[in-house]
Amino acid sequence: MAGSNPSRPAEGAGRTGRVLGSRQLAALLPDPAGSRPVYRHLARAIGALILDGRIALHVRLPAERELAVALNTSRATVTAAYDLLRESGHAYSRQGSGTWTALPEGAVPREVTRRLAPLDTTIDLARAAPGLPERVLADALHRVAPRLGAHAHTPGYHPYGLPELRAAVAGRFTRRGLATVPEQVLVTSGAQHALTLVLGLLCRPGDRVMTENPSYPNALEALRRARLRTVSVPMTEDGWDVEIVESTLRQTVPQLAYLIPDFHNPTGLLMPGHERARVLRAARRSGTWLVVDETLADLALDVPAPPPFASYATPGGAGQVVTVGSMSKTHWGGLRIGWLRAPARLVTELAGQRIATDLGGSVLDQLLALDLLERDEELLPARLERLREQRAALVTALSERIPRWTWRTPPGGLSLWVDLGEPIASALAERALDHGVRIEGGAYFATEPGVFEQRLRIPYTMPPDVLREAVHRMAATLAGGLPIPSADRRPNWVA
Repeated sequence: MAGSNPSRPAEGAGRTGRVLGSRQLAALLPDPAGSRPVYRHLARAIGALILDGRIALHVRLPAERELAVALNTSRATVTAAYDLLRESGHAYSRQGSGTWTALPEGAVPREVTRRLAPLDTTIDLARAAPGLPERVLADALHRVAPRLGAHAHTPGYHPYGLPELRAAVAGRFTRRGLATVPEQVLVTSGAQHALTLVLGLLCRPGDRVMTENPSYPNALEALRRARLRTVSVPMTEDGWDVEIVESTLRQTVPQLAYLIPDFHNPTGLLMPGHERARVLRAARRSGTWLVVDETLADLALDVPAPPPFASYATPGGAGQVVTVGSMSKTHWGGLRIGWLRAPARLVTELAGQRIATDLGGSVLDQLLALDLLERDEELLPARLERLREQRAALVTALSERIPRWTWRTPPGGLSLWVDLGEPIASALAERALDHGVRIEGGAYFATEPGVFEQRLRIPYTMPPDVLREAVHRMAATLAGGLPIPSADRRPNWVA
């Protein structure tokens, strides 16, 4: 239809219960003091939050009167700001249902532009993912060429994944301590794809899903897009408070829980074995499906690699555990190869779910993944040693250039979870772009807005000299001065 806004949901889709509270929105907005007219400043700030992804699309904004009270301003000011948002395409209204966020026609969310920005002089620390040495890729391509030729005379559709790759992944689980057969494995286009398939099959809009806080941002976004209600459990300095996890499972009875127990992203923490067993028992009692993200499990730098989470279950107790994994962190994200391990019947149902949108992954990518997995004993030790060297270089550079920052060196994984000592992470990330460093503040990993502003995730996936230069540029950014939110603008609704 001419003039329609493609970002608007279909009729009725807005009635999902996704409402942004007035105090939540007020906590995200900068102090308008000195900005005139205030309504224009307010509209620009809300529009920027929408494009930045800190306010989701198709979420109902607070009622005008409620937001005016939260901001200590007049209702007329909020009304005028909402009018501007509608004019610019950042919002739309439906009679009787309020004002909803939208994406203006032709606009691109900043999350996308950050990923597509040129990298010629920018050091990209926003993605904790390693590259693949050219020699390794070239050798693998040479070896898989005959295998690919053997597949060229077939249709090439494998919704479950290549049989030989499924067998290799199953064997990997078995060697790690969890007996697995190929029928329990589904090859996917990365761990994120695996999670999306599971959410689509096991959850319905409005279902509760338990997550850690902080957690992997793309997983949190998948939950939001599936219109699921997040119930978060806090990560402490020492890891998981299992008593809180158990009580949350008991009291809220979530349909599903998403956990990253192995070198948790972003904190780097590792869940002890006895805590895993307790979580499994609690989830079994509540009937909750566990989705365990083991993407980082092989990246053990100072401790032995942990066995699969599901191996801690009592006999018959792993029936509601889905384990997802990927090549992205251990090898290369460009392969887009992941997998999930689940009961065979569920794998069959998930394969059916997949066919609706994706008939199967690239045969070439799967053959490359198979070759790399077959050479793990040769390739992985060198990869781990490089990560240790890069981690040491980052730690030394931070200690020398920005000694007031603190962190706990993780026993594995790909990044440091740094405490800045003051709530400047978002401002630092914004200003650091001017100095040629792309990085994400802690709020990006939060399950709700306004928290972890004193935290920064810094990956050590680049060569030592690049990491040292990145720290030099961040120190220069700090030297230029950063705004610190005034106390009355900080979120007072966060415990």
